[in-house]
Amino acid sequence: MIKSFRYLKPYIWSVILILILVSIRAYFNLIIPQLIGFILNDMLSQTLTEAEKISSIITNSIWMFVSTVVGIGVIILSGYFESKTATAYGKSLREALYNKVQQFSMNEMDKFTTSSLITRTTNDIQSLQGSVAMLLRMAIMAPIMAVGSLIMAYETSPEISTVLIFTILMVIGSLGTIFLIAMPKFKLIQRLVDKMNLVTRENLSGLRVVRAFNTQNVQIEKSKKVAKESMDRNIFVNRLFTAMWPTLGFIMQLTTVGMYFVAVYFGFIKPGSTLEPGDLSTLVQYGTSTVMSFMNITMIFIMIPRASISARRIMDVIDSDVLIQNPYQPVELDDVKGEITFDNVSFYYPGSDEPVLRNINFTAKPGEVTAFIGSTGSGKSTLINLVPRFYDPTEGRITVDGIDLKTVTQEAYLKYIGYVPQKGNLFKGTIKSNIGFGQETLNEAVIEQAARIAQAADFINKFEYGYDSPITQGGTNVSGGQRQRLSIARAIAKQPKIYIFDDSFSALDYKTDQRLRKALADEVKDATVLIVAQRINTIRNADQIVVLDKGEVVGIGNHDDLMKSCAVYQEIAESQLSKEELAR
Repeated sequence: MIKSFRYLKPYIWSVILILILVSIRAYFNLIIPQLIGFILNDMLSQTLTEAEKISSIITNSIWMFVSTVVGIGVIILSGYFESKTATAYGKSLREALYNKVQQFSMNEMDKFTTSSLITRTTNDIQSLQGSVAMLLRMAIMAPIMAVGSLIMAYETSPEISTVLIFTILMVIGSLGTIFLIAMPKFKLIQRLVDKMNLVTRENLSGLRVVRAFNTQNVQIEKSKKVAKESMDRNIFVNRLFTAMWPTLGFIMQLTTVGMYFVAVYFGFIKPGSTLEPGDLSTLVQYGTSTVMSFMNITMIFIMIPRASISARRIMDVIDSDVLIQNPYQPVELDDVKGEITFDNVSFYYPGSDEPVLRNINFTAKPGEVTAFIGSTGSGKSTLINLVPRFYDPTEGRITVDGIDLKTVTQEAYLKYIGYVPQKGNLFKGTIKSNIGFGQETLNEAVIEQAARIAQAADFINKFEYGYDSPITQGGTNVSGGQRQRLSIARAIAKQPKIYIFDDSFSALDYKTDQRLRKALADEVKDATVLIVAQRINTIRNADQIVVLDKGEVVGIGNHDDLMKSCAVYQEIAESQLSKEELAR
């Protein structure tokens, strides 16, 4: 948790001001029991006149009123700064975590999982933010009140105040027991929140599949099981803390009874004694204050480990080592042509004993279309994901214009990449903002031209607001084919030097596919085009086709060459093309 406090450094003066305000508040809280004692002593005094008694009541009441008003003002002011500081601290943590996640490769995403990162960004930061707000209030207030109450009680009557020693021991013992039982449950609850997010996200993202297979009850039972487990743990913890308050109330009552007993039984309060009734009232109030303060101190010790669980989960992400990092002294990347070379590249997924790709060698040249085809599991998507550095090769190297990708910054390289994934991902906004997503400044002419090339202009113009038509999160208000064409238009509008199409034409009908690829060929004559495809018709006119089988290159050439020399390509062609098409 201490590591996370580095994000409080920018607000150190606010923290110091809060501590000062809380100290002032503690001081005024401590003098009120004394003022009440003075009033009682003066009221019961046999030596003071009625006028002196009234004067004492008025004077001490004014001081009590002033202390209360000042205390309220300090509470409001310190509360404002506590809330502001804790919120700013949470904002800084959330920004740091989000910025770190933006640097993650797919390796880190697989390690932490999306559902866990969502929990850490929301629940964990919220929990830590609330804990810091409470610590700013209690971390100085509770010790001052505890020590101050003990000192004031001791000055009033050293003998009777010894009762507070036993009180403190009982409070620490009771809360310590609750703490030891509850802490393991807190850790489990955090993990269950992750699990609940995972199940919920899985159900929502796969809702169509669930309904199609009529397995709603199975998914409901999954959610119920996790929810029930989480509910049981939370109920157990809440019962423990619910039991804490009556226990502490009982200890406070015992403290009051103990003080009265010691005062009467040992003769500290009797006619003619130095200890007056008002002093005994003051002692009781300080005793109650001591119990509450030590309870708050114990609560701090309970709160810190619980908050530290959230802090550890957050800092695990922020302080994690990113596998794909920018070099210390990067090579300048100017005037990129776009020639991509795989030089003896092999790749293993983390924890895997077998390589997904083995000894891959090829060169994709500017002005040419390089396509990748192979059976399911042959490594096509893994290979194409190495180009934008979603992963780095385990062995070998990838170069752009002869420069190793690991020697340049990701920002300098990725601005030349236009990427279209298998599943078209759209963002909440408008058609215009989605197509212009990769542009620094939206250029309407370029956006409209990209839409025409991607065969999206016709359906866009049919929308009521055209390019200003809204797109919902994930693009759920457009069809799969429309979503795919908008994703292709987004890559074209960036005007990159290297285009990557990861099975991006699968959602398009044959006619649209043909028109799009013809328009694309006319537009990107000088760019390097990389296409992963399942259909031979999509890539048969490619300048170079790389055939993959079980992670290895088993053939490179154009369609005609591969039909003569590559058995794997022949099998794929025979399974997809008619005899007439094969003959042609």
